[in-house]
Amino acid sequence: MVSLGFLFKSSLGRKYVMGVTGLLLFGFVIAHMLGNLQIFLGPDVINEYAASLKGLPALLWALRLGLLLLVVLHIMSAVLLAIENRRARPRGYDRGKPVASSYAARTILLTGLIIFAFVVFHLGHFTIGFVDPQLLELRDAIGRHDVYTMMVRGFSSPVVSVLYIVSTGLLCLHLSHGVSSSFQSLGLRSNSTLRFFNRLAAASAALIFIGNSSIPIAILAGLGK
Repeated sequence: MVSLGFLFKSSLGRKYVMGVTGLLLFGFVIAHMLGNLQIFLGPDVINEYAASLKGLPALLWALRLGLLLLVVLHIMSAVLLAIENRRARPRGYDRGKPVASSYAARTILLTGLIIFAFVVFHLGHFTIGFVDPQLLELRDAIGRHDVYTMMVRGFSSPVVSVLYIVSTGLLCLHLSHGVSSSFQSLGLRSNSTLRFFNRLAAASAALIFIGNSSIPIAILAGLGK
């Protein structure tokens, strides 16, 4: 049985933690996007979807706390590994950037921290309500939280929409390297499968960017108005 000391004190253990949490968070990003894309099916569909989730408060809060734990573990393991790598290579590279390292790989820690800041804003915007409390008070004709109107109003601001699109781009840059690296951390990626997992990560990141960005773009273009 793997001990907690191994997971958090050894380099290999931290890689396992980052790999598992990364793939679980990747799954959440896909599920979250598919749920939000229901806005294109109309107010009743997405409002009913939101109402069904809120109808299971115990499950919903368990998922929220579980996601929070995943994020904390993912960030902790990433930061500790970055510190460890820097100590192992204190002088850095003598000649420019490493040839085998992509831009996404070199900026993965920075993009991860920016994404975390964006997630805090996103929760404040649509879940907690400290950005615009009135969005949480919207109700449709049958008394459900009017998520459709909330999203339309929230993304009607060009500044907010651009922020979401740029943040989605950074998320997908992060995923374009992180998804493939997660498989490597778990020992599931080899030289023979490297190209496959790299292409899978890049394709997934592109689809997530298109899916998430389509919502604010469609609202700015007039959806729901």
